[in-house]
Formats: sequence, structure tokens, C-alpha cells
Amino acid sequence: MGSGIAMCFANAGIPVCLLELNEEALNRGMQRIEKTYADSVAKGRLAQAAMDHRMGLITPTHRYEDLASVDLVVEAVFEEMQVKQQVFSQLDAVCKPEAILATNTSRLDIDEIASVTQRPGRIIGMHFFSPANVMRLLEVVRARCTSDQTLTTVMRVGRLLHKLPVSVGVCDGFVGNRMVATYFREAGFLLEEGASPSQVDKALLDFGMAMGPFAMSDMVGLDISWAGRKRMAATRPKHLRYSKVADVLCESGRLGQKTGAGYFRYEPGSRKPQPDPEVDQIIVRCAAEAGIARRTIPDQEIVERMIYALVNEGAKILEDGVASRASDIDLIYVNGYGFPASRGGPMFFAQTMGLMEVSQRIRTFHEAHGFFWELSPLLSGADTKPNAQWDDLTNTQGKTAKSESLQ
Repeated sequence: MGSGIAMCFANAGIPVCLLELNEEALNRGMQRIEKTYADSVAKGRLAQAAMDHRMGLITPTHRYEDLASVDLVVEAVFEEMQVKQQVFSQLDAVCKPEAILATNTSRLDIDEIASVTQRPGRIIGMHFFSPANVMRLLEVVRARCTSDQTLTTVMRVGRLLHKLPVSVGVCDGFVGNRMVATYFREAGFLLEEGASPSQVDKALLDFGMAMGPFAMSDMVGLDISWAGRKRMAATRPKHLRYSKVADVLCESGRLGQKTGAGYFRYEPGSRKPQPDPEVDQIIVRCAAEAGIARRTIPDQEIVERMIYALVNEGAKILEDGVASRASDIDLIYVNGYGFPASRGGPMFFAQTMGLMEVSQRIRTFHEAHGFFWELSPLLSGADTKPNAQWDDLTNTQGKTAKSESLQ
């Protein structure tokens, strides 16, 4: 991620100092950058002179002191609060007072990170999406302490990087990952209830998603989300349903494409997912241990449960003021999560289906599956309004979040 972010700035003609304390890791990062550029040159997408210029803009270092004069720092270390705080404490001591310190965290509390610095107004989130040098979306996360000037500056920087910056508030996972947690939650439940990874992925591909959820998990690496689940395990309510399928896969060493096996298996040198009977056995065993009776699940139910889970959580995000408008959420999902642009994003899709009809369907799921499907108070306002629009509901609620999204 750090290499990709460095390339974003170099691609925009902005000098970059790439800091990594481990010399071997620093060399590996520079080699990754050089190889990415060299591949573009080989394919005729980049001139050799342009590659040389961009490489010349990137200065590798393993000394914090070399960041003393920079205007903006983007931290991209491991997703562990203590690690982030340690880094920000050191940055705060070294960087000039007017420098902005940004974190690439995908879900951690930025106010907590800011608490270890003497410049809380200049702390902000810049959540790039992987690969950072390719993906257009940038979640700009405004903490309680972030100043208007810092937000405006970083939104402008996002545009200079040719990104699509969308301003969001702080909560676990912000907008994109908070919503996607509900999407993967339903995917795991559907496996236990009778669907297979192949069926779920095909149903979502047929809907128009760029990738199925399980193939995407295998590509990213199952250990990434596993680390988050373990971090939250102590606070997870014991009475709520929890699918153990993903945990068992990880415990079995099935971490996705990088280990040749995850929800699917992969032949050496191939990224094509292949169904694996071993995974089917794990799913059946987890369902039995949870006392879940398996059944045949139609594709339509798969799509509705996963997409409407996104919609319901998106409505709660609007209610909380983490996003200021439904269209911001749609920008995030189309540009960062592979939602089909032809359907306009999850919130626009729900509007085309009819918010009243969607809310009634969610109530049906609530009756069948309980707590996780509790209808958003915002969406409940559409229950008796056949032609309800998101703008009508948010105006009625009177809740807004500060946002400078690039429309």
C-alpha cells in the first residue's frame, strides 16, 4: 500500500519521501515501484522518460528526520492502534508544525490516533483503495478534531492525485468497510444455510458486481479480515449469530490465492477459482455445530440479502451523519467496491426498486433472521411512501454531515 500511495504522488509530479525503517522492506518497496513502472513501459502505456522522471521524484529513507520539511505525511503501517499511535507520536515530534499528518487506516478511530499528537486539527484520514496507484476512490475521513482548512486542503490534494475524494466521518470502517461488513456477514450466513461459494459468487456476478465476494476475499487474503475479527472478538455480543466458516478456513491455513486455497482452490500459477469439496465439508460442519438446517437457496434471495444489507447499513450511515447524502455512498461503492455503475450504486438501486418496497423486504428478513436486519429508522420513513426519495428522507430527518464530495 505504501508503494502504491508513493506512486500516486509521483504520478502527479509531486516529490515523495518514502520512509520504511527496515532496509530490506524499503528496497523491496522501491523494487515494486520500479517493476510496476517498467511493466507499463513494456506495454507501451508509459514512456521511459516519464518512468525515469517519476522514479526520480521518489526518495527512499529509513530516517524519520528526513520528513522534517514535508507538507503532508500519509501513514500506511499495520492496522494496529498502538502501532499507529507510536508512528504518529514520532511524526508529530519531527514534522514542522503546519504539516498535515494523514492515516491510511481503513477502519480505526482517527480521533484516538490524533490524541497522541500536539496538532489534532491537522490529523485526517486518507483511505486509499488497493492498488492505490490504480483505484480512483479516496475516502477523506474527517475526525472530530480535524480543521476545516485541513479537510479542504486534503480534498484538493485528492483531486491533484486524480482521485475521487469523498468526505466521510469517523466510525468503525467509515462508509465503505462499515457497509461491506454487512455484505460479507450475509455471505457467510448464506453458506451455512445452504448456498455454496460458487453459487453466491455467480449470483452477484450475474447482478453485475465486478467480483464475487468469496473470490474477492481470496484475492485480498482471508487473514486481513481475520485480524479485524480477532480484534473485535472481545466486544462481540455472545448472543448474536456468528459464522465461523471464515475463521476455520484461516485456522486451516487457507488464506486465499497466496496459499493456493481459500474459499476456492487455485492451481499453481493460476488465479482461476476452483470449487473445493474440503470447503463444502467445513461449511456443513460449521452449520451443524451452529444448529442451522440447510436448504436450497434461490439466487434472488442471495442477491436481495446481500445488496439490501448494504442499503440498510447505508441508511444507518446517513442517519448517523457519517455520510451527508446517498449519492456519496454510491460514489464510494461504484468506484471502490466494484458495484455495477449501470445500477448507479446501492442507494440509487434501492431507489429505482422503490424505497417502500425495499423497506418492506428488509422487514421480512428481520422477521426471519432477527437482530441484524433491524430496519434503519431513516428507511422506515419510506414504509408508506411509494415514491420516496433519499433526499426526501434525509431532509425530513434534518441530519447532515460536513462533506465536500467531488460530484
